This record gives sequence, structure tokens and C-alpha cells, in this order.
Amino acid sequence: MSSNIDPVTIPMIERNPSDPPEMDTSDQNTLTEEAVLSFHNINYQEIVQSGFAFCKKTCMIERLSNISGIMKPGLNAIMGPQDGSRSLLLDVLAARKDPRGLSGDILISGKPRPANLTCTSGYVPQNDVVMHTLTVRENVEFSAALRLPMTMTRDEKRRRINEVLELLHLDKESNVKPRSKELSKRTSIAMELVTEHPILFLDDPTTGLDLSTTTDVISVLKMMSRRGRTIIFSINQPPYPIFRLFDSLTLVASGKVMFHGPAQEALEYFKSAGYNYDSHNNPADFFLDIINGSFSALLDTEEDGHDDKDLSERQHQVTENLANMYAQSSEYSKMRTELDPLLGKQNAGRRSVSEAITCVTPFWYQLGWIIHRSLKNIKGFPRIIIIKATITAIVALVLGTVFHVLQNDCTAVQGRAALLFLLTSFECITGMTTGELFVIDRDRFLHEHTSGYYRVSSYFLGKLLGDLVPRRLLPSIIFTVIVFSMTGVITDVKGFFTMIFTIMMLACCTSSVPLSLGAGENAAAVPTELITIYFMFMLLISGLSLYSVNLMRDLSWIKYLSIPHYGFIALQHNELVGQNFCPEHKAAEVSRCHNFVMCTGEEFLTIWDIDLSPWGFWKNLVTLTCIMIILLLITYVQLLFLKKKRYFKITPPFSFN
Repeated sequence: MSSNIDPVTIPMIERNPSDPPEMDTSDQNTLTEEAVLSFHNINYQEIVQSGFAFCKKTCMIERLSNISGIMKPGLNAIMGPQDGSRSLLLDVLAARKDPRGLSGDILISGKPRPANLTCTSGYVPQNDVVMHTLTVRENVEFSAALRLPMTMTRDEKRRRINEVLELLHLDKESNVKPRSKELSKRTSIAMELVTEHPILFLDDPTTGLDLSTTTDVISVLKMMSRRGRTIIFSINQPPYPIFRLFDSLTLVASGKVMFHGPAQEALEYFKSAGYNYDSHNNPADFFLDIINGSFSALLDTEEDGHDDKDLSERQHQVTENLANMYAQSSEYSKMRTELDPLLGKQNAGRRSVSEAITCVTPFWYQLGWIIHRSLKNIKGFPRIIIIKATITAIVALVLGTVFHVLQNDCTAVQGRAALLFLLTSFECITGMTTGELFVIDRDRFLHEHTSGYYRVSSYFLGKLLGDLVPRRLLPSIIFTVIVFSMTGVITDVKGFFTMIFTIMMLACCTSSVPLSLGAGENAAAVPTELITIYFMFMLLISGLSLYSVNLMRDLSWIKYLSIPHYGFIALQHNELVGQNFCPEHKAAEVSRCHNFVMCTGEEFLTIWDIDLSPWGFWKNLVTLTCIMIILLLITYVQLLFLKKKRYFKITPPFSFN
């Protein structure tokens, strides 16, 4: 496949004077000529593995075979049965599949397809990736802010957003959250139209919509195509009012082309080939009946003996016959006559490069918008926030009350250590729920990053600051303040904020563990039980150490693997050093204690061989920081690898047998 490493300007036709005015900018993607997409001898292969882990068999399966065609400004529909061919062809043309399995040439207006086509064209996935906790306008504003050039002023961007919302009849619903399927789909289209890219790809845009909404969506796309945009979309079985709006039709099945040409000529093509057409039948249904080998549309020359054949074999034969019939038709000859000159212009200097992702906004600008959206997303769940805060407060009040009632002067030091251990346990248990941070947004991240919204680095840091910090740190601080206010906390301001800082470091470090296992492609294969077992085992060892010094010494090597250990030791060091639990006014109470009483925190820490120097405290925080950085780096690297696999998309397998 030929490509070009330099950003390529994709042309666009001039707008109709009767259309709503749009902004003129110096953006390289705002052009004035038609954008014609042509594809020549496209073949696509995928690697399929089968068998067990140590005896896997690898084979290459051809998904697309020798496909050629041309898509001009207008509505270009790709139809076919639900065997994955139509979506696969769309993704290949949109540069959304792994280029390593692709051979052939894809041209834009006779020039090699640009390496950053995913950023200079629009793409609406079949599964909506809008943020449902944001309003329609806020979703479109996010797309406009990160995909329109920085040279545009806020007023220009706002004017363009209003035009798109009005075009899609979303202006009256702009402040509504896109909860319904219909509103989500139109919002997804608006997020792509706001960029004014001349080519727009849509993967089954009418899936899950009723006839009225489907007609509305296709009508809007038809209006956009009349302005010179090349609209390419896959669709399953449209009704006639939708089908009659198509300009171009491509019928694919089993990775081969059954027909490609003007949509209104397809019916005459099959009728001239001998297929019986009932005038009351929907042409789209008629075509699919033919491709599926249905008895409702048989060749006049077909014999009854074919009825006994296996269904899959019969469908394979029908597909082969239709593909061969099209390859020998006059429609195919006309198409080749139009394609060959385009291919000949770019043969010289052919070279292939890897796909590139380009962004039009700087890192810090992207970071600010991602944090802004994350905070709005959190505000979109007020009931959940209130419930979590209420539960945290109730647990803290119960725990604080219990320790306040059970305070004992004879075991004051041990009681304070036990309280710190429970605080450590709370941070570890709540930290296990953060693994879904990147999992939930994975599809949205792949789509937005591939489309040039932001870099991986800005997304990663923005999610941590805008999503993880408020979700994890605020509940931890609330819990800590309530518990220690009821049970007695260090009155020294420095000691109090040092404790809060330690809690924050422990919370971030424990949250990094599930994040490092939950950001990759195979996150589902890593059971959360492993994380639970790790934390429970480490907490068990730390808890037993409160009652057995020998156990702590015998298992001293475990502390190097234990995140709870470092947090627990740091909290004890900050809380107990300098504390005297046997003041003179409590001499009578302490004298009644039968066992040995530890009056100072230093006595307790010395027994457990804890360094009393300032470094004895800070080395634990340094270790937590190092562990957190390593785990977050692992998370970031997994996102990078996930980005490289952005082309891979689950496609329903189909058979050639």
C-alpha cells in the first residue's frame, strides 16, 4: 500500500451559497476541491491463532479479496450480509485496521492516502463513544476544542458548533445528556461534522434506530454530501425510503465485491442478469436475498437439484458466481476505466510508511480539557458520589466510636497502632476498585486518540489528575479526618498534614497496582482475585506483626514486597514518635495495669526495630513513590501498546467454505 509521510491536504468542494455560512480558517484541512477516495486491488489478511498456549497454530485468513472501487462526494453505501465484510472494508478504507495485513492502493483524489488520514477524516463508530454524563453541547465542544486549530477564536468555534447543532436538529436538545440511542448517534455525528473534514466514515450509523430517526440521520448525511463531502458508510438492510437516497452502492460478501456502482443502476444490473424481481419488494432486501442464496431470487437457469446441497456450500457457490459475474460485467469495465488513470499517476515514487497520529493542539491544552471533562463526568453521578461519601462517613463514625469507647490507658500505644493498621487496610481495600479507570474508557480512548483528539501522555496524566485524584484521595482524607478527630489526633499542624500526605501517598500507590494490570489489551485475563490475595496476605502479615515480634523478624524479607508495610510503618512513625501515653495526671490509672506498660511511642517502635530517625519515616514514603512511579510507567506502556493495536477490532468471522 502506498502512503506518504507528509501531512496531505484532502480537498473539498465549494459550498452551496444557500447553505448556512461556515467559518473560513487557515487550517490545512479546509479545502475547496472534491475529495475522491479510490481503492485498487485491495486484499486484506488477518492472522488467526488456535489451540492451547504452548501449541498454538497460526494461519492467515484472507478477509478481503481483490476489491477495487471509487467513492465520490455523495452518499456511498456499503451493504452486505452480517459476515463482517462491510465493516471490515469500511475500516480498511478509513485506515482503522492493521496496515500489515493490507495490500493494494488507497488514493485520495489520485494521491497516496495520507499517513494521518484518521486525523484528517471523520469516523463514527458503530458503538457510540460519547460521554453520557456530559450534555450534547459539551461533547461537541470537547471535539471542537481539541480538533480545530488553535488559530480559531472561541467565537469562531462557538459559531461552528451552533451551526452543526442546528444542522442535526440538536439545537433544542443541546443541554440534554445523550442518554438515548438516537441522541447518542446524532451527537457522535455532530462531533465529527464540527471538524469539517471532507471525508466522513460511519460504521452502521442506523443500528438500533427506528425508521423515523434513521430517515432523519440519513437525510442529514445526504444534505452534507450535497455540500461536497464524501460520506462512506456501512449499512445492513435499509428500507426503500433510505435506499433511494444512496448515490453509490457497494455490495460485499465473504470479502468479495458483488456489485459496485451507482445505487440506482444496481436493480437493473441484477434484473438483466436473470434474477426475478417483485415490484413490491424492497431493492435492498432483494440484493441481500440474492447474496444469501435465498429462494426468493433465483436465476431462471438454476436447477432444482441444488436444493439438496449444504447451505454453507451453496452460499459459497452463490458468492463465487456473483463475484465472477460482476468481474465480467460492463459495470466493472467502466469502473476500471475510471480507476486505472488514477493509479497510473501515483505509481512513480511509491513507498509505504506506518500510520501516523497528528494533533493540532499542544500537550497542556489537551491536558486541561481532559481534566475538565473528567471532573464534569464525576459531577454527572451525584447520587453515586453522595452514596459513597455517606458510606465512608458512616464507616468512619462507627470505627471512631468503637476506638473511642474501647480506649485503655494500659494499651494506649497498641490501640493507636491497631487504629493505624485499620486505616492502612481501608486504603488497600478501596484502592482495589480503581482498576476500571482505563478499562471503562478503552473504546473511547482508542477512537479519540486515533482521531487526533490528544496524545497518550496527555490522556494518561489527565485521567489520573481529573479522575483518580478526586475519586480516591477525597474519600481517604474524609475517612482519616473523621476517625482521628474522634479518637485523638496529633495536635501539631505539621504532624497532621504529614499524616494526610502519607495517606495520599499510600492511596496513590495502592491504586497503581490494579491500574498496572487493568490498562492493557488482556486486562480481562488478569483476575482481580490476584490483587485481592496480594493485599489480604500483606495485610495479614502486618496485622500479625502487632502481636508477634518474632514473626516480623522471621518474615522480614516480605516487607520489601509489601506496599501496606511501608504505609503502616510511616503512619506509626509519624503518630507515635514524641508521644507520651503516661503523663503525670494519669499515674493512678497506669498504676492499676498489671502488665508492662509502654508509655512512649519510641518504646513501641524500638521493640519492632523501626528506625526513629527522620530518615526512618521518609524512606518509606520514598519507597512508596518509587513503587508508584514504576507501576504507573507500566500502565502508561500498556496504553502505548494498546494504541498500537488500535486497528484491531473484533470482526464476526465468516467462512469461505
